[in-house]
Amino acid sequence: MKNLTTFKTVYETRSFSKAAALLFIAQPTVSAQIKQLEAEFNTPLFIRNGRGQLGVTPAATQLYQAASDMLASWAQVHEALVAGPAVRHLRLAASHTFATALLPRLLPGLYTQFPAVRFSVAMANSYAVQTAVAQHDADLGVIEKPLVTTGLDRTPLMADQLVLAGAGDPFLVREPESGVAYYTARYLAEHNAQGPQLTVSSNAIIVALLQQGFGRSLLSSRAAAGLPTTPLGPDFVRHFYLLTRSGDSAVAPVAAAITAWAAACSD
Repeated sequence: MKNLTTFKTVYETRSFSKAAALLFIAQPTVSAQIKQLEAEFNTPLFIRNGRGQLGVTPAATQLYQAASDMLASWAQVHEALVAGPAVRHLRLAASHTFATALLPRLLPGLYTQFPAVRFSVAMANSYAVQTAVAQHDADLGVIEKPLVTTGLDRTPLMADQLVLAGAGDPFLVREPESGVAYYTARYLAEHNAQGPQLTVSSNAIIVALLQQGFGRSLLSSRAAAGLPTTPLGPDFVRHFYLLTRSGDSAVAPVAAAITAWAAACSD
């Protein structure tokens, strides 16, 4: 590469002395490197006219074009290797139950499997997660209700059994955009529940209230561990879904890893 760099500089300056000055090497070194190239290709590259100016041969012009491409490619490779693996930032948004009950089990594996990816995690209700992915505020999303929107792909991950946790009033309910809101409304309608309700926009707060013996709520069986619960049966089984933007191949490896992890957990 040194000989090619020297040749390229001589070709562009048409002067051995100017090339030597630009490359911070002695002029005899420039002459020796050019002679090595001429011997290697068995053809003259420069026409020395004795007046300090150099002419170029057709072979030199051909070599210059090839050398320019090679040196540019080499510079890119060198920069990439010195910098190390490219770091990619990936934003993962998850709905409340998945974020608190399952993400702590998933994320360490992703961190190990994708060392060049810097993950950031956000928690929101299912509608907000879907909106974030659709508007490029998140790269991947996990939701707890089968929302559909143009431009997003939805992949089922695993089933999630709901239970009635706690006892007494008030009935602690999530906001309408959450994944459990539909099932809560159905349960209340089926049981003609007329008691007081309290809207709480956080699963973690609901669990904390139930742990103090305050109220009752529909929760994922995963989130209700340690609480008194009443089974609700197969009619109250929902699913987690992975959301990706259609055609976003950059997140495909991580999405595949999440899907494989979910399948293993379901076995």
